[in-house]
Amino acid sequence: MDLFTRFNRKSIDDRQIDTLIGISKGLVADGRVDQSEAEFLLIWLIQARQNTDNPVIMNLLNKVCYMLEDGVLDPDESAELLSILHKINGEPSEIGELAKTTSLPVDYPLPSVTFEGMEFLFTGTCIYGTRKQCQAAIESLGGVNAKGVTKKLNYLILGTYVTDSWAHETYGRKIEKALQYREEGVPLVIITEEHWINEGSLS
Repeated sequence: MDLFTRFNRKSIDDRQIDTLIGISKGLVADGRVDQSEAEFLLIWLIQARQNTDNPVIMNLLNKVCYMLEDGVLDPDESAELLSILHKINGEPSEIGELAKTTSLPVDYPLPSVTFEGMEFLFTGTCIYGTRKQCQAAIESLGGVNAKGVTKKLNYLILGTYVTDSWAHETYGRKIEKALQYREEGVPLVIITEEHWINEGSLS
């Protein structure tokens, strides 16, 4: 890794995620992903990999490599890739709404949530209420509000709305750090606000 890359890693990662989001929006615009589009995406991901180990890019690269391993993007793989790219962009929003958070890094199948003594952290904007209201709800359920993403964190809760794509700014930093820890084997669970509300019987 050259000195420029070493000392500019954060800005490089940001630009690459910006580019990936732009590419994703273009590829899904017609509601399908064909062979040539998948091959274009693969080439870009391979090039991007040379300057980053961003878990989002690495995960997508592995998936697309597997899909094109036999040289053919079959209909099922095309549909799966379309779904993944939609999730990278964030779910479609109504006019006037903030962009909805992507569900890409959420744990599936949806896990049961243990509250007593567990550490929770919110990121994004929640429909349940203000950050203080959400934190108060965690405490009422016996949980603990964490101050940041650490290896002791048990649950990262993605608010239903974020002010930009989840890959940006504070939101993205928390999610990327959580993904990194999860890749390292830390039992950190990423869930949606909706699942948290359901598990806590808060609705």
